[in-house]
Amino acid sequence: MTVGVMLALAAGTYAMRLAGPLLRGRVRISPRWEQLMSVAAIVLLGAFVSTEALYEDGGFAGWARLAGVAVGGVLAWRRAPFVVVVVAAAAVTALLRLAG
Repeated sequence: MTVGVMLALAAGTYAMRLAGPLLRGRVRISPRWEQLMSVAAIVLLGAFVSTEALYEDGGFAGWARLAGVAVGGVLAWRRAPFVVVVVAAAAVTALLRLAG
């Protein structure tokens, strides 16, 4: 049964991804809706980041993780290379956890 569910999910995912290019020319979306969808994607990503940065096992994750995410966010906003963002965020988190 598990394999059947996995295959159904795989087929559904493939169909959804295929529908985008196939329906791109047929479905028209107003510029206002495109802008709203873009903003909605950013808000959703922000919600995921804040949830993962602040909570762990139903409680506060600690200041070290929050500081690391903040440093990574600032560096990404300043358009630093991805490797620099990840290493700096990890280093800040590790140093703060080491400090106690």
